Amino acid sequence: MQIGIDPYQRIATLRRSRVSFAVCTVVDARGSSPRKRGARMLVFDDGRIEGTIGGGAIEHAIVGESGEAIAAGENRLVDKHLTHELGMCCGGGMTVFIEVQTYAPRLFVFGCGHVGRPIAELAARCGFEVTAIDRRPEFGTPEAFGPRSEGLRVVCAEPVDVLETMELGQDESYAVVVTHDHDLDEAIVAGLLRRPLRYLGCIGSVRKGAKFRQRLAARGFTEEEVGRMRTPMGLDIGALLPDEIAVSVVAELIATRRSAATRSESA
Repeated sequence: MQIGIDPYQRIATLRRSRVSFAVCTVVDARGSSPRKRGARMLVFDDGRIEGTIGGGAIEHAIVGESGEAIAAGENRLVDKHLTHELGMCCGGGMTVFIEVQTYAPRLFVFGCGHVGRPIAELAARCGFEVTAIDRRPEFGTPEAFGPRSEGLRVVCAEPVDVLETMELGQDESYAVVVTHDHDLDEAIVAGLLRRPLRYLGCIGSVRKGAKFRQRLAARGFTEEEVGRMRTPMGLDIGALLPDEIAVSVVAELIATRRSAATRSESA
């Protein structure tokens, strides 16, 4: 990090910018070493660095370890003997804690009814940055959610109009369509099929999903594009009640986020 820059302020700024990086902190230094406890360095997912933990082979090794940690989304503790393992002349050793900093994936929930609301609430508690949209004033407001609206952005607007303003990224954006109207569901799905999304789910039965696929194909969407829609959505846990359905859907979102095998991928 640059001299004179508050590291905590810099970290907060980067998190708001939705940048993935690692904070590398020297937590132990034994014998002769280039930096002592408390020295910090930021490593970005493209290999850029800010600050230093001493340069040379130890810094090169930590940059490599940081890239792996960021990709895995897991913190790690790295201990190196500077001479025996890295060939440095210092003769000491260093232990570096690599703390991965990532931004929350965005989830757009279209529909704030009896299923959409618990999906939005649970997903927010599971680390998603949730925007819930409903055109009905009695549903699409923070007041409709009550105290559970904390951590949620609730928008009262025509869902199709919101599509053009959504900030999406292939690896960080998810969408769930659970409105009160089948035609509206289809219009939203059609507006999302060609957008960069990691997950696109729509509530409904197998029969509803088959009809949607036929209609979307008739509108010119390719088989591959239509195949991006998960309907029925959610893991198959036999869910019946709204909260149970929310658990199954959010479980599938988490599985997708963590790259775990899901029902849809293994079928």
